[in-house]
Amino acid sequence: MSFHWSIFVHLGVIALSLLLATLVRARVRFFQSFLIPNSLTAGFFLLIFYNTVANYLGIGTEHLGDLIYHLLSLSFIAMGLRNTPERGTGKRVLSTGLMTVASFTFQALLGIALTFLFIALFIPGLSPSFGLFIPLGFEMGPGQAYSIGIGWEEMGFQGAGSIGLTFATMGFLWACFGGVFLINLGMRKGWLGSKYRERLKAARVRSGICASEEEAPAGSQLTTDTEAIDTLSFNLAAVFIVYLLTYLLLKSLSYLLSFAGAEGRELAVNLWGISFIFAALLAVGTKQLFKVLQIDHVLDPGSLTRIAGSSVDILVAAALGAISLVVVLRYWLPILVMALLGGLLTIGYVLWFTSRLFVEHRFQRAMIIYGAATGTLPTGLALLRILDPEFETPAAVDYIYGSGIAFVLVIPYILSINLMMYGHTRGNPLFYWATLGLVLAYLFVFLVLHRVLAGKRAFARPGKIWFPG
Repeated sequence: MSFHWSIFVHLGVIALSLLLATLVRARVRFFQSFLIPNSLTAGFFLLIFYNTVANYLGIGTEHLGDLIYHLLSLSFIAMGLRNTPERGTGKRVLSTGLMTVASFTFQALLGIALTFLFIALFIPGLSPSFGLFIPLGFEMGPGQAYSIGIGWEEMGFQGAGSIGLTFATMGFLWACFGGVFLINLGMRKGWLGSKYRERLKAARVRSGICASEEEAPAGSQLTTDTEAIDTLSFNLAAVFIVYLLTYLLLKSLSYLLSFAGAEGRELAVNLWGISFIFAALLAVGTKQLFKVLQIDHVLDPGSLTRIAGSSVDILVAAALGAISLVVVLRYWLPILVMALLGGLLTIGYVLWFTSRLFVEHRFQRAMIIYGAATGTLPTGLALLRILDPEFETPAAVDYIYGSGIAFVLVIPYILSINLMMYGHTRGNPLFYWATLGLVLAYLFVFLVLHRVLAGKRAFARPGKIWFPG
């Protein structure tokens, strides 16, 4: 009998690497001190495996790309179906969302400038879209960077998927090592309140697993009778139904766009590359439908969080394993320069604007914004938990609501992400100017809203990276 084992072989290898990474985190102080996520450590194990041993075993990385693509959408659906806490509204939320949009803006401007500098001085054949991997990899994460990169490969940018994953990896390194550095800096400079400084000094660094004598926290609740259907099965079913609707919607859009000729078909291909946006929107719509039908209580936030968390863990590990070292070595100079300057820029604008935009819990907010702007939301939450382990401050809830606002605001960014490649493939520099104009328009709007929300503090003491409030 002939059955296909490939996807489960990959899942088994990823599972083994995650368990090994968990053991390393539990035993090695270095990984505890810098709060390196297990999925990131597992990813480095996979990076070595897939670029060396896997070749001799006949195991390729093509199915890793499929995993990354689908798990990204599934994680967005699971988070979109969750019922968020009824807190965190008003000016704080808008300011948090504004900072998320600012991350796209500053990172994109830096990437565009560095790309054309490299084209002019060092690498004339460099793709003009190269620098956009800074916001894609840092702010959006490995799934989005890979998904959009694969779309660019179909437009002629060889190795774009691996480059996107490499930038995402660099972002995670900035989040871990840069985040711990910033926390220590904030303690020395007095940017953190005295109560939190004392708690941080007294806290033990966690190994990443619960001790045997500790009472394990509840991760989910039963909202169905297991004799009928397990709660996790029900929530998984809801996630997969939304993903099926996403597929049907994209198939319908592709069919309709085919009547527009070659350009319509090309646009349809690009829409499949950003399927996670449609998945997230349909998840939010499905959640609202459940509320109207008064059955939203059966959607367990804990189970959905576990589904999203598991998806992200596997996604991040697979993303690093899918990186081709051959491609990375080909572009090592622009990757290194852009990732280095991108990380430094992110530290700078997050500290400068956050300290002026917010009035209370400023450093906690800076850490979750910085962590999410270089890694993912879980990375930002991990940094926040060092300062606020019980989430007593509203920083986490405000960020969740703020990211919802930011998601809507950055849709024009995502929909225009291919303009640079259009300009390159068609030899029309107007597409380059259109992209730059859009980013500059975002910058102008951000600065105006920053002045409105921060008031007199907005641009006070510009020479100070942290405003002494």
